[in-house]
Amino acid sequence: MQITTISDTHGLHHQLQLSGGDLLIHAGDVCNRGTQEEAANFIDWFEKQPYTYKVFIAGNHDFFFEHFTQQEIQNILPKNIYYLNDSSIEIEGINIWGSPITPEFHNWAFNRKIGEEINKHWQLIPNNTDILITHGPSFGLLDKTFHNQNVGCVDLLKNVERVNPKYHIFGHIHEGFGVLEHLNTTFINTSSLDFNYKMRKTPFFNFNF
Repeated sequence: MQITTISDTHGLHHQLQLSGGDLLIHAGDVCNRGTQEEAANFIDWFEKQPYTYKVFIAGNHDFFFEHFTQQEIQNILPKNIYYLNDSSIEIEGINIWGSPITPEFHNWAFNRKIGEEINKHWQLIPNNTDILITHGPSFGLLDKTFHNQNVGCVDLLKNVERVNPKYHIFGHIHEGFGVLEHLNTTFINTSSLDFNYKMRKTPFFNFNF
């Protein structure tokens, strides 16, 4: 299966020229201010992309999605688009689980306090997950900010190591863009925009599953 990953487009998705394939994954922050109009614009664009399947999660900028359940959003989406919110889907034998949750920071969407509150979400990740999609990174893995601080989630890392997915797809920390191998998992920070919220020259990753 040919897979393309993007994240953190913040309303600039129209600047992307995607190659097409089997599966397109967006790891959150589809909006900039999180309005209904931005969300609708993204969904319209997402539907038109040349992929058989499209999967996305929300991010901390995506306030619109915070007001609805996973099923309520899914009910308004076109047939080949799947929205994940602490939920999973199987596509051609590949088990995918996604969550928009990130550690608490200011007053963003889908924030949870570190410790027990956020760990409740990560403990939901099924053991048979092949591709894990979270908006934010695990601690110490492509999570370093411009100020040289690691800001990923410690509890997320513990659960990724528990589940051992083949791929962990995320964004959130634009500066962490890249690919890293840890144990048996390939970690991909697929933030499409750079630290200055400008589209990268190479804004997405392609790989075969």
